[in-house]
Amino acid sequence: MSSTDYDIRMLNGLIEATLDSAEGYADAASDSSRFAAMFAARSSERRAAAAVLQEHVASLGGSSPDDGTLLAAAHRLFVNLRQTLGGGEVAVVDEVEHGEDHIKAKFEDAVRDSDISSATRAVIVRVQGSVQAGHDAMRQLKHDLHGAT
Repeated sequence: MSSTDYDIRMLNGLIEATLDSAEGYADAASDSSRFAAMFAARSSERRAAAAVLQEHVASLGGSSPDDGTLLAAAHRLFVNLRQTLGGGEVAVVDEVEHGEDHIKAKFEDAVRDSDISSATRAVIVRVQGSVQAGHDAMRQLKHDLHGAT
């Protein structure tokens, strides 16, 4: 596999995870009254992050996914069920924060991957800042809610 193909494969995995995150936030916005605006803004932010990654894939001559994964869609159904069964806002935030742990780890792994090119790493690092900020905000919100319950 060429280094360009490897970069494209790595980026496409991050794109799927980022689109999964955007969909997760959109679902959380519809499941939450208290945090709907914040979740909707994070969803838009993640779509913009995915677009940055998609642009880099295109610059490498590759194509990228426009949708997330089936596993993430199944997880969102579980979140909706949990919220419906009485988990409320806290359950939604808990699941969002869990998703943030997942995407943060994927970006950390990608940045540490010694097989990606420096140009691809630079793009990933740029997007990683947004992912880290989202993770930290959701972690703090989760801790705040659990401290208040």
